Amino acid sequence: MTERKPIKSWLTDMDGVLMHEGVPVPGADAFIKRLRDLGRPFLVLTNNSIYTARDLQARLNRIGLDVPVENIWTSALATATFLDTQHPGGTAYVIGEAGLTTALHDAGYVMTDADPDFVILGETRTYSFEALTKAIRLIDNGARFIATNPDNTGPSPQGALPATGSVAALITKATGKEPYFVGKPNPLMMRTGLNVIGAHSETSAMIGDRMDTDVLAGLEAGMETFLVLTGLTTKDDINQYPYRPTRVVESIADLVDLV
Repeated sequence: MTERKPIKSWLTDMDGVLMHEGVPVPGADAFIKRLRDLGRPFLVLTNNSIYTARDLQARLNRIGLDVPVENIWTSALATATFLDTQHPGGTAYVIGEAGLTTALHDAGYVMTDADPDFVILGETRTYSFEALTKAIRLIDNGARFIATNPDNTGPSPQGALPATGSVAALITKATGKEPYFVGKPNPLMMRTGLNVIGAHSETSAMIGDRMDTDVLAGLEAGMETFLVLTGLTTKDDINQYPYRPTRVVESIADLVDLV
């Protein structure tokens, strides 16, 4: 088996790894502090496109995790970066929240419902029938369909919520057009993130709590992968997948000494 190079850079999922239901996972603060003290390049990732990086920084700070804005990478930022390379200065009809619209605006995009280049679907807690109808008609008229992430559901204290993947399926059913999903498990999100911190996949690791997004994305991007058991995945779930993480640990506390 080919020996891997030492890990110099770290990417980690947020929910289920650093925090769980708004509470920090024991060891998360020590992990972040060690990364910063040693000057290791790192990113905190999330497929959620609702919030801006500044919003998420404040959210993490409130629970004692000191993560700079520039070390936060969302599917919204990855989507804006992707579109800026594909079609700079384009136009888009957007269904989503401030995290997505701000990222697109900062990338030079104009939001419009008048013959846009793209329809871009992100996360929101208030999906509108009128907005979805407009998106369907614009796609029928030639707009290209992009979605921030393929997650079918999101968590809430009351149970599962429909998320971007589910709503994208509705639009696909109506138009016959599949979206291009930018977020995890698309390795594009990881590779653009690595570019942001000047890292290389050969010397980087991904920490996540899900096999089907975090581990798969890290694997396909060529990184070492660590699965933590503080989120959605249990040890028994791992055998459902034809691939394996590099290592399975109880929590991020077990990885502090590897930094």
